[in-house]
Amino acid sequence: MKVALASDHGGVHIREEIRVLLEEMGVEYQDFGCDCESSVDYPDYALPVAQKVANGEFDRGILICGTGIGMSIAANKVKGIRCALVHDVFSAKATRQHNDTNILAMGERVIGPGLALEIAKVWLTTEFEGGRHARRIEKLTNYEDQNL
Repeated sequence: MKVALASDHGGVHIREEIRVLLEEMGVEYQDFGCDCESSVDYPDYALPVAQKVANGEFDRGILICGTGIGMSIAANKVKGIRCALVHDVFSAKATRQHNDTNILAMGERVIGPGLALEIAKVWLTTEFEGGRHARRIEKLTNYEDQNL
């Protein structure tokens, strides 16, 4: 698995924690920034990650900002992206099993690093169940193909 990772200024600390987790798990990744705590624009980081996941350069992406909301909105503007904003372990597992999400968004100002690491680990290790869920994903893909 290859993961694209990024944050804005509101998520730099948890992004660093996630980097360590990815290394410990032996997951190949690329960090797309940001490397500062002064204000930057989240679309500048979310959109490139989403584009790289959508075009197949990366299998999945992880985005962190203050709340995760801006990153998830931006990522979901890219065709083929199913980004979930997650702040609990149950949702992390369910969004992989049922929604085959390819990007995880979290908010550093909402959750602490311990929970963020637990969420990321569960999200990275949970497989898509397919079956009835695949039919639903296909409907979303068909809608994108016809309307975007």
